[in-house]
Amino acid sequence: MKQNNIRRSRRAKRIRLKLKSKNNLRLSLFRSNSHIYAQLIDDVKGITLLSASSIEKSFRELKEPPKKIAYKVGEKIGEKIKEKKIISKICLDRGCYLYHGRIKELAMGVRSKGIKF
Repeated sequence: MKQNNIRRSRRAKRIRLKLKSKNNLRLSLFRSNSHIYAQLIDDVKGITLLSASSIEKSFRELKEPPKKIAYKVGEKIGEKIKEKKIISKICLDRGCYLYHGRIKELAMGVRSKGIKF
């Protein structure tokens, strides 16, 4: 268990270090055991521009597997990004999570709406 935590913290540091060197908007992801959250953050101004999560009312009633819900959350935040007409480059900040499972599905949902990272 201790080794997993060490790997997780190293991964998070490595990813954040890569993202700090760029002045792009950051799509930050957080995953809990039962929900998934996504935020579009402008680090220069220090504000959150958009957010979407599986605890929103539209997702609470869904009785689908977690991966499908994550994909739909990705589609939702992709639609919000398109509505706001945010053209600047976006970086995916997956934090300490591997690009696998629900994190991958959420990213694919965002990409399905035409957003590129």
